[in-house]
Amino acid sequence: MTKKLSVALIQSDLVWEDPIANRMFFEEKIKGITSKVDVIILPEMFSTGFTMNASENAETMEGETVQWMKGIASSLDVAVIGSIIIEENEHYFNRLLFVHPSEEIETYDKKHTFTLAKEHETYTAGQNNILIEFKGWRIRPLICYDLRFPVWARNTNNYDLLMYVASWPKPRINAWDSLLKARAIENMSYTIGVNRVGVDANNYEYSGNTVCYDTLGNCLAKSDKGEESILIVELDKEIQNNYRDKFRFLEDSDAFRFVE
Repeated sequence: MTKKLSVALIQSDLVWEDPIANRMFFEEKIKGITSKVDVIILPEMFSTGFTMNASENAETMEGETVQWMKGIASSLDVAVIGSIIIEENEHYFNRLLFVHPSEEIETYDKKHTFTLAKEHETYTAGQNNILIEFKGWRIRPLICYDLRFPVWARNTNNYDLLMYVASWPKPRINAWDSLLKARAIENMSYTIGVNRVGVDANNYEYSGNTVCYDTLGNCLAKSDKGEESILIVELDKEIQNNYRDKFRFLEDSDAFRFVE
């Protein structure tokens, strides 16, 4: 069990629908990290940008980007996280991959597809949340639009870290900042959001604001200048548990169940 977890948050521009160029870019950035990290987080659809052209850009779970992630994870002894377009059983998914250093892969399919961009017309929504165990940390990974739905992130199973990968546009960046801080406070959990920068082929602008909040909503690190950057944050589970033991807010939360 590791009491501290070092996490690299890579905020970057993306080359539109060009997995080879994006993999080369991220490999250079990752190999340029000089400090030892446990986890590397990439943005949503990091190999293509947030495209609805799934038929031309989807890969399989045996595809080149998945193999690339496995190679990075095993060679550098880190967990690598990011979402890509996956085709499976004649459906397309916006799928987050958590690749362990052992090359084991755990996946999460985006639950809340972004109807404003008609994502729901192309991608099949996931139905299941996941909880990942890594180095003694319990991690809940989610994707972009999921951030607007607090019940989906509710900390009912004592996770230690909530993380979002995203392509969240600049005009609504205030919601990104506000909701990430709220998720950290209400769930008493370290909360990370990794967003992209740049302008995509649809002329949508992204300003980043990649950030990490602690258990009380204090900002530990933030990249808000709209530029490519790599943030390294060290999370301390003992500090978090001390806050939880002192305030016990999670124990006072309401119990409820879904009713069809």
